Amino acid sequence: MALLERVSTLIRANLNDLIDQAENPEKLIKQVILDMQNQLMQVKTQVAIAMADQHVLEKKHKENVDRETEWMRKAGLAVDKKEDDLARAALERAMSCKQMAAGFEQQVADQRTEVENLRSALHKLEQKLAEAESKSDMLIAQHRRSRALTKASEARMAIGDGSKAAAFDRMKTKVRHSEAVSQAKSTLAGDDMEDRLAALEKEDHIEKLLTELKARRVG
Repeated sequence: MALLERVSTLIRANLNDLIDQAENPEKLIKQVILDMQNQLMQVKTQVAIAMADQHVLEKKHKENVDRETEWMRKAGLAVDKKEDDLARAALERAMSCKQMAAGFEQQVADQRTEVENLRSALHKLEQKLAEAESKSDMLIAQHRRSRALTKASEARMAIGDGSKAAAFDRMKTKVRHSEAVSQAKSTLAGDDMEDRLAALEKEDHIEKLLTELKARRVG
């Protein structure tokens, strides 16, 4: 995610190094703070969107769990009324709802991971912004003193190790996060024989469920 990569770059930025390298420290530090504020607003927006998506997925998961329960209830009613065909149809619907619920359950787990990643990035960026805002005046003053001393003495070594890095340390590590994207795939491959065998297995499973349901109702 490009947003998290930009946030990671800002979080890793060394404010002291940035000030040391800038020709105009005041302008640079203001720009850094502005960038952080802009990214902070974007991350807050993404957190809100991700949380809303999580809520929708959780709702869909619950709906399918409830539907499975309802279809099982109807299957039991059909058995009581000696309507085996209806019972089989209800059991098939229940199986379908169960599969859908399992799919949404995985999506909910992935979405929770994304929300946590975004919240973590938001917290770190808030801390970095607070650091930049609190240190900005001090860093600029320190830079001005160092330049004055450098100009006063040609022999003075440059502050730090003498090797100045780029304004921002190029991003070396990307924030990893589980992208909560629905990856439901429909398998269209498979010959007629496989389809028929799958149908037989499904019928057999429904018959077993029907038998078990009847046994429970009689008991």
